[in-house]
Amino acid sequence: MTFSEILDRVGSMGPFQYLHVTLLAIPVLGIANHNLLQIFTATTPAHQCRPPPNASTGPWVLPLGPDGKPEKCLRFMHLPNASLPNDTQGATEPCLNGWIYNSTRDTIVTEWDLVCSSKKLKEMAQSIFMAGILVGGPVFGELSDRFGRKPILTWSYLLLAVSGSGAAFSPSLLVYMIFRFLCGCSISGISLSTVILNVEWVPTWMRAISSTTIGYCYTTGQFVLSGLAYAIPQWRWLQLTTSVPFFIFSLLSWWVPESIRWLVLSGKFSKALKTLQRVATFNGKKEEGEKLTIEELKYSLQKDIASAKVKYGLSDLFRVSILRHMTLCLSLAWFSTGFAYYSLAMGVEEFGVNIYILQIIFGGVDIPAKFITILSISYLGRRITQGFLLLLAGGAILALIFVSSEMTLVKTALAVFGKGCLSGSFSCLFLYTSELYPTVLRQTGMGISNVWARVGSMIAPLVKITGEVHLFIPNVIYGISALLGGSAAFFLPETLNQPLPETIEDIQNRHQQVKKTKQEPEAEKASQTIPLKTGVSDPS
Repeated sequence: MTFSEILDRVGSMGPFQYLHVTLLAIPVLGIANHNLLQIFTATTPAHQCRPPPNASTGPWVLPLGPDGKPEKCLRFMHLPNASLPNDTQGATEPCLNGWIYNSTRDTIVTEWDLVCSSKKLKEMAQSIFMAGILVGGPVFGELSDRFGRKPILTWSYLLLAVSGSGAAFSPSLLVYMIFRFLCGCSISGISLSTVILNVEWVPTWMRAISSTTIGYCYTTGQFVLSGLAYAIPQWRWLQLTTSVPFFIFSLLSWWVPESIRWLVLSGKFSKALKTLQRVATFNGKKEEGEKLTIEELKYSLQKDIASAKVKYGLSDLFRVSILRHMTLCLSLAWFSTGFAYYSLAMGVEEFGVNIYILQIIFGGVDIPAKFITILSISYLGRRITQGFLLLLAGGAILALIFVSSEMTLVKTALAVFGKGCLSGSFSCLFLYTSELYPTVLRQTGMGISNVWARVGSMIAPLVKITGEVHLFIPNVIYGISALLGGSAAFFLPETLNQPLPETIEDIQNRHQQVKKTKQEPEAEKASQTIPLKTGVSDPS
């Protein structure tokens, strides 16, 4: 008896699974809020130099830039006479008295003057948040393997609640960045545990649906963020509003059961049995649950128990050839997805469209994108879907190079299409990666994959600085990266309708079977070939 058969006995898709997926999915609404929060809390409004205290009361004249518009970062050293034309030349100086902002919205940019020479600090703040997600991946992956999926999920919710609330009360930009870094760390813990607990408690045929359902919650979170940002113009209150709900989520997570596979691998057989019996009771199969024994549980997961005696780590992902091959291809796919996704998602201000409306559009495109993705991964397979999503996204980003800045509608359409493809890519990757790696290395594999996605998302804001050399350079880098990631995906094995691998041996056996299946038609074709007899001339 396999674990899948035990899950069928206690109810593989009953009320428990629906409630379980719901409890995992609702907090994802808040994850979207935190990931994209700086779109609204770090908006850069129109600004100009504040006049010096001794300036005359007449019209404030500013020097003009190369584009014929008033300078945002320079002022005349001496206030010109009001009757002089605006293009009067004179010595200039930086905005020594700060800036005047043409906005009713309060952001970290307006509070700490993150403009002109300090504008890179805005991108740095987002990169530090992504660095937190990067660091949190391997840290919480290791802690999850050691202490269990459930406690790490609970503590990650609590850490996000505390650090997010702390950011709202930050007295300085440095303190704000520290708290945002911790927010990023906690989001990694939540994401990893959510994915693992989702795939291990639902049947094989339901994995794609439950994963996409959780993905839709992220999409809905983008709508929620737009509404909250429109209703709450003060960045501190917006930051606090998106953080407080995680105190509640940390309490609700105590109902979420621990991974049975992790309990078995940790030698906690009695607790694993009680958890299965609780699930059976909840699903209306109490009698079936009571029939289960520890001996049956040990037998069904004997591969897992045997493998628990061997300690696996990051080096094992590169020690075995098939795992090394998968890890390299997945790393490139994850990096390019995170890299390209955040280049578009965090660039809402660049398209000349109302940021609230565009954010709703960016969120709305996820609905058809993820629906098409779930159909594709369920019928065409994970590999084809993953490859084509990244190739299409890369093509859309590269196409932006050839569209002039005046064609805002076309630029927005291409960006929305690319963002939809990348959203689908994320949905597919979370499921695909969890199916590719065996149980003994699944959390480690998810952790290293998450690291590469966050490396990409951390670098993405900094690459925009290359636009100061030439405007098309960032999109060339983003687009080519997506094309490379899509190409790498085609070298991965397919997992459609395959059971979750338990051990490294399962992965190797599956690989050998695939190779054997490919070789059989070739051998059969060769055996059917009739060689020409010697001495018989060609009839032609």
